Amino acid sequence: MSHSLVFDIGKTNAKALVFDAGLECVYRAQRANEVIAAGSYPHLDVNRLWEWMLGSMRDAAARFRIGRLNVATHGATAALIDPTLGEDGLVLPVLDYEFDGPAGATGYDSLRPAFAETLSPALPAGLNLGRQLWWQQQCFPAQFARTGAILMYPQYWTWRLSGALTGEYTSLGCHTDLWAPRERDYSSLVRSRAWSAKFPRVVSPWVAPASLREVVARATGLPGDCAVYAGVHDSNAGFARHLRAAQGHPFVLVSTGTWVVCMASAAAVQRLDPARDMLANVDVNGDPVACARFMGGREYARICELTSSDPAQPVTLDQIRATVDSEIFALPDFSGGSGPCAGREGRITGQPAHGAALATLYVALMIELELELLDAPGAVLIEGAFGADPLLCSLVAALGARPVYLSGATDATALGAAMLCHWDIEPGPARREPCEPCAVRGLEAYRAGWRARLEPADRVSPTTRKASGAQR
Repeated sequence: MSHSLVFDIGKTNAKALVFDAGLECVYRAQRANEVIAAGSYPHLDVNRLWEWMLGSMRDAAARFRIGRLNVATHGATAALIDPTLGEDGLVLPVLDYEFDGPAGATGYDSLRPAFAETLSPALPAGLNLGRQLWWQQQCFPAQFARTGAILMYPQYWTWRLSGALTGEYTSLGCHTDLWAPRERDYSSLVRSRAWSAKFPRVVSPWVAPASLREVVARATGLPGDCAVYAGVHDSNAGFARHLRAAQGHPFVLVSTGTWVVCMASAAAVQRLDPARDMLANVDVNGDPVACARFMGGREYARICELTSSDPAQPVTLDQIRATVDSEIFALPDFSGGSGPCAGREGRITGQPAHGAALATLYVALMIELELELLDAPGAVLIEGAFGADPLLCSLVAALGARPVYLSGATDATALGAAMLCHWDIEPGPARREPCEPCAVRGLEAYRAGWRARLEPADRVSPTTRKASGAQR
């Protein structure tokens, strides 16, 4: 039986993983991602990443027979290509979504479709991909005019691997302003800007539109008939495997890493509040999924930095208890403009003895706030970076009134992408283990104190807020 090779390209790190026919990971390699500050604007170092990908393919090919290849990446990123150009095809560098140049340019906000159409809130920097494209068209009109295809980031790698030009809705539907989830079509922005001809046909993420390019097969030793799949947005790859295993039962997936994204399988999108960084992603079936998010990994690291703590140092239950007893709070926002309390100045109310414990409490309280905002039924499944922190997860379980499970899967994004290569096979039950609430005296009072110290608009319960479109 052949194996599946998955590239999981996150904002911070890129991974190459090989899964056997039973979807067990048998190979793993990783490297840090890099942003190049020089040139027209900060951009992703795609060519160095490509060299690493080629090396990983050579290494994997020497060990396994690879029959399938898929790519999952972060959102808010696109490549503008002319397929007749050189190896990378780029007419402009791949813009880093954290670059705030597009946000500083005026004119785009009047063009954005209404939230009711795209379910995509106005976000800072370049997190709305439509803003990036508009800014590139304004600043680099000749290069933009030469663009033959606008590819979402996973589909850029699909093109480099196979030559196939495709679109795919989990990436198009990731707060881009480019997709109308309920209509399952490009948004009015794409039509009004005359971009339609630059976007390729949309396929499902379990489709393999082509085989490996001959030149890539020769360079890596992978078989020429290796199927290259369409690619997928990373959070939706992790969501996909739970979606199938749930068999219609509601759940909320808390996907954790640089971003913490709470994805509710049965929440009403009408409740989404764009002022609180709530939005709809689009799942692998093409359906909108109500989401709430914040930059949990980034904020955890920032709180540790501000308190001179080592973020890699394990936190103990005694340190959590001591922090609760001290009544010292970390109050949002530490991300620079994302999440349900965006636009606030993050602050710490005292001098904590255990900075990482304070950061752990902060992330647990923010997750619980997101779950309340979504008001979604079902169990909570935690996976990703914080899924390896049972103490944090037990705090989430203690703060809430519903079952909490650890997904039991490392590299959940890559596993979901590998499952898409076998979408015709009925999966077994998703691995998960119950997470017992931890016993922390005074935790309820600590949460009440934290909520009371939030800005008034940030602590309002969703049951008393207006429906979708409410503003601060």
